[in-house]
Amino acid sequence: MAVGGGSEVATCTPAFVARVVRSRWFMLFASMMVMAASGATYIFALYSKELRSTLGYNQQALNTLSFFKDLGGNIGIVAGLVQQVAPTWVMLLVGAAMNLGGYLMIYLALTARITAPPLWLMCLYISIGANGGLTFAHVGALVSCVNNFPESRGFVIGLLKGFVGLSGGIYTQLYFAIYGDDAKSLVLLIAWLPAIVYILFVHTIRVMPYTRRHDQEVSRNNQTFLYFLYISIALAVDLLVMIVLQKKVQFSHAAYVVSATALLVILFLPLGVVIRAEHKAAALLGQSLQQPPTIAVEAPTASEKTGQPSPPLGRGGFGCVTSMFKPPAFGDDYSIVQAVVSVEMLVLLVVSASGIGGTLTAIDNMAQIGQSLGYPEKSISTFVSLISIWNFAGRVGAGYLSEILLSRYRFPRPMAMTAVLLVSCVGHLLIAFGVPQSLYAASVIIGFCFGAHWPLLFSIISEVFGLKYYATLVNIGCVSSPLGNYLLNVRVAGRMYDGEAARQHGSAAGVSGDKVCMGVACFKRAFLVITAVTFLSALVSLVLVWRTKGFYQGDIYAKFKLNGAIAADGRNAGAETGMEASAQPEEEQEKRRSKNTN
Repeated sequence: MAVGGGSEVATCTPAFVARVVRSRWFMLFASMMVMAASGATYIFALYSKELRSTLGYNQQALNTLSFFKDLGGNIGIVAGLVQQVAPTWVMLLVGAAMNLGGYLMIYLALTARITAPPLWLMCLYISIGANGGLTFAHVGALVSCVNNFPESRGFVIGLLKGFVGLSGGIYTQLYFAIYGDDAKSLVLLIAWLPAIVYILFVHTIRVMPYTRRHDQEVSRNNQTFLYFLYISIALAVDLLVMIVLQKKVQFSHAAYVVSATALLVILFLPLGVVIRAEHKAAALLGQSLQQPPTIAVEAPTASEKTGQPSPPLGRGGFGCVTSMFKPPAFGDDYSIVQAVVSVEMLVLLVVSASGIGGTLTAIDNMAQIGQSLGYPEKSISTFVSLISIWNFAGRVGAGYLSEILLSRYRFPRPMAMTAVLLVSCVGHLLIAFGVPQSLYAASVIIGFCFGAHWPLLFSIISEVFGLKYYATLVNIGCVSSPLGNYLLNVRVAGRMYDGEAARQHGSAAGVSGDKVCMGVACFKRAFLVITAVTFLSALVSLVLVWRTKGFYQGDIYAKFKLNGAIAADGRNAGAETGMEASAQPEEEQEKRRSKNTN
């Protein structure tokens, strides 16, 4: 880096390139690429027909495979525990190996290079591939980014989860451009491409030393996040246009190559934002070196004032049991056990099961819903494909909008989650009553609300329970969503649909087979049940709103800001990782707990 005239920075130098590659912003760019490459679980429908025809699977076998795919993609507690004791590069390498191994075995089975494995072994393969490609990569990238930008975590989580939402569309465009309409080669693509991306950034994605920042620097960072948002929206619009055009016009292979090239150009545009941000930071550094330094003085902690050491959380043989039910104040680092037994985690598990489970049930059945309501096949195909775009809009919109409302107006994020649950009830009711031409609006609402749940859930867990065990707690928080999806999709929607189909065709409910159900009655009762469950979970979420209202009325990011250090009770936010707060006397923690819940 060369600085001239106080602000001129040379960008075409090895020193500046090294600065960019080692920066937090480049680490965030690398995490975006990892998220964009981790969407193999979202394109199962593109190669499920090949599994059926080549391996002789029936619909029940395909549903079983799909369940284990979702199970592997959602159960990330093991990945979270590994993240607590291992560096991020281990997470990425393990994720690359599991993804490559799992999907490569499926590809070998499809191409008859190995003996056709039994169904249980195929379930194991796809579960391993999904777990490595999704949960290990997500935990490594997402947790590292939240720790590197703790004062902007809503932006970070919304942005990264948005790229996950677009990953299915990105894979589809690359698949048609590279292999054409060859589903077997698609399985090979989702085996090797994520592994290469994870290995490429294995030493880039990491938790970096954190220092408190001034409000001005936080504001500059947030402006950079807005640039990333604009690029992600451009990427979503490009995918939207391509999806609509490809449904209406027959594309040649050359046309797919051109569209995929344009997609990749937009996908790598964030690299320009990274270079711009580092160039500006280097210029500001050059200016600051010409000015006299300022010294920031932090207020001493309560224990430093009294000269007494802070007592440990637990004493004697019953220390663990005692501390389990005496958690720290909101925002401080909960232990895993303290978080699991807390009322706040119980509420989040209920919301995850009903909110995510209900919207996912609607998404999984959207094609059958359209068919039962008499929509044209082309219309059904189009709005099912566009759900990924609305999913992206929900992820990015909820992450960015909730962060802006929180920072400017102290609007609590749990209240935003309640609002999302209530809005999703509108989508469920539109499906239940089969309002004419309303399925388009319902698909937009359902897709948006499904996406919006994720950044809100992940952000609330990081804010309420702290960042020390975030890798594990964030996976515990969403572990109930597969259970909710199973109960609402299989036990409620599936059973009621089969029962109505059997009634229409005059057969017993248990032997309705693949008979098609037509009419509003096919999903009416099921989605009335889903609406009731979602509404009840919205009421339950108000418990979290009430318990955390005092916490969100203050500056929850004060301990991560240089000028907020004194306001944060003099606590040490951890100059290196920003994760560990200094211990406080039990009396002081009790006062802060009472303040947060009042």
